[in-house]
Amino acid sequence: MAGVVGTSIMFPMDMVKTRLQNQKTGQKLYTGGIDCFQKIIKNEGGVRALYRGLSANLVGVTPEKALKLAVNDYLRQTLQGDKPEIPLLYEVIAGAGAGFCQVIATNPMEIVKIRLQVAGESKIKRNLVEVVRELGLRGLYYGAPATLLRDVPFSMIYFSLYGRIKRHFTDTNGNIPIAKVFLSSTIAGVIGATAATPMDVIKTRLQVKPKPGDPVYTGIVDCFQKILANEGKGAFFKGVIPRCLIISPLFGIALVVYEFQKKFFFS
Repeated sequence: MAGVVGTSIMFPMDMVKTRLQNQKTGQKLYTGGIDCFQKIIKNEGGVRALYRGLSANLVGVTPEKALKLAVNDYLRQTLQGDKPEIPLLYEVIAGAGAGFCQVIATNPMEIVKIRLQVAGESKIKRNLVEVVRELGLRGLYYGAPATLLRDVPFSMIYFSLYGRIKRHFTDTNGNIPIAKVFLSSTIAGVIGATAATPMDVIKTRLQVKPKPGDPVYTGIVDCFQKILANEGKGAFFKGVIPRCLIISPLFGIALVVYEFQKKFFFS
């Protein structure tokens, strides 16, 4: 529930992020996030075009968020044991475990979503079932190492920061206002999303189906080298603002819903 609510609200920004990250040097498709947003609506069928690929996200986000949030909670509780406060190292380990486990659900969701999001640039109408059939089971996990290298560091940073900031806002009785849960998640999300953006760019480039004339990448190292050589260091932060604008409220919404459900069901 937490994942579905957050994803549905923030998905148009994710569409813009993917398009910007996939734009190579020399291409003049979009001059920035607002221009991309406007051109998608104008050239690809209106506001509905911003939600192309949402079906893949909604199918995948439930197991993804369930794994991420539940594994992090479980590992934190297990590692903390009887200690009054969990050490920072254990928070980082719990986040890494959550990021590692979620890739089982994240990678298929991401590659299908990206293929659907980019198809509109070529005026090609594709649906979820067609893309899944084309990829096959092995294809759904193409780019998984890049997804791991994005999600594990992100979760290490995000969950450790979120835990620390949330604890700062929690009173002596263990209570914290929902608004401060959202604020804690937003701050952690901005920092984590920014740090993980270079690997998100590489993951996006690997998972997009190349069009004629596009560079073909054989793996993470090859993709890194070609982007650096042809587009410079700045290319690794393409889409960083939309990514922060997605991740921060997305996780804020998800954590608010998650914390509310925990109180409702387990208090």
